[in-house]
Amino acid sequence: QVQLVESGGGLVPAGGSLRLSCAASGRTFNTYVMGWFRQAPGKEREFVAAVSSGGLLINYADSVKGRFTISRDNAKNTVYLRMNSLKPEDTAIYYCAARAGGGSLSRWSDDYAYWGRGTQVTVSS
Repeated sequence: QVQLVESGGGLVPAGGSLRLSCAASGRTFNTYVMGWFRQAPGKEREFVAAVSSGGLLINYADSVKGRFTISRDNAKNTVYLRMNSLKPEDTAIYYCAARAGGGSLSRWSDDYAYWGRGTQVTVSS
């Protein structure tokens, strides 16, 4: 199993930047596909980005492509989400998720077995 703890959320004006971090427990972090999802009030959870276990393969939602960057540091058991040019519509709770077994960079939340509690990102207009 792996436990995930997100940090780095906050309130930022439109056009600003934030970097989210997700720290994972356990010694098998480098075997997991890691993803970021978000959920805005009244909306379903949606895929943001995912990175392969080795960090070489990356997948982004179209809505964040060119503005967000996902990365990971396996030595630190941490995955990051750098968010630039933030928009009010990016306001949501952001969740880190882990997919065991070296699967594909899935966009489906059901494919991820482990989840953090989330960190709030609020972008003011």
